[in-house]
Amino acid sequence: MRSFDYSRAQTPQEAARLAGEAGARFIAGGTNLLDLMKLEIETPRRLVDISRLSLDVIAATPAGGLSIGAMVTNSDLAANGRVREAYPALARAILAGASAQIRNKATTGGNLLQRTRCFYFYDAASPCNKRNPGSGCSAIGGFTRIHAILGASDQCIATHPSDMAVALLALDASVVTLKVDGGVRRLPLAELYRLPGETPHLETVLEAGELITHVELPPAPAGARQIYRKVRDRASYAFAIVSIAGIVSMQGARIATVALALGGVAPKPWRDERVEQALIGAVPATETFEAAAGILLADARGQGSNDFKIPLVRRALVASLRDLTGVAS
Repeated sequence: MRSFDYSRAQTPQEAARLAGEAGARFIAGGTNLLDLMKLEIETPRRLVDISRLSLDVIAATPAGGLSIGAMVTNSDLAANGRVREAYPALARAILAGASAQIRNKATTGGNLLQRTRCFYFYDAASPCNKRNPGSGCSAIGGFTRIHAILGASDQCIATHPSDMAVALLALDASVVTLKVDGGVRRLPLAELYRLPGETPHLETVLEAGELITHVELPPAPAGARQIYRKVRDRASYAFAIVSIAGIVSMQGARIATVALALGGVAPKPWRDERVEQALIGAVPATETFEAAAGILLADARGQGSNDFKIPLVRRALVASLRDLTGVAS
């Protein structure tokens, strides 16, 4: 690990100012950043400790939704009574991730901003456009079991690893940030992440020093069923091969509203509005769900050892929609 300076921020404004300096990074739980620093994948010149900031509150919003501070730990968020009752897909997604020990330290903001678990990104000896722009992507033509089938480019096929972000995307969450100049902005979670394109090293739209202060959820959809399904290589402490967060409400015999987000398949949590629009107003049936999966996967592209993800996504989506609508298999 390379040497670095350390500062403990006393206020969010101070944290943003310090982290706006070249080579500075925020640190809270450190469950991802410290590993990357030990491998010299990340080499910040300064760490700005935000762990003492008062950003660890979960509170109702005036609109009836929920505000989740960026420093709320994953364990506290999953155990919160209102989250478990009104946003069960979020609680299930969090509990499906990492281990109890890591969830006790990992924070909401850090979870959203964790880096990919691509094998080649973690191997400093392998060319990687995320680590060294322009050096190439070792994953393309390599072992791609965990890699993307949607949204990738010829510069990067890594996937985003967060379970929590998938559920938050389905729940129409927004991220609230504080900028270095003191400005506050609110971003739909869907707009936080960038696709790799020609610049895979740019993973979010956040500016230097921009601090996530909290996440806001709208009121929970009344009467809707929620699900989080995760397919992984072992029962615990494994990242998703494919995951799905689904929220469906019915009006009579037809689907009234639907939100579907996927993890493990793209460089960011993935949501396709074309699929949702195709399902709204439909009578639940396996054939309808198969057609929706066809829309989702129309542009899917395997890389060899991850080709199996395409039929796996189809089966997982159909099974999830059956569960959400009560259609017998």
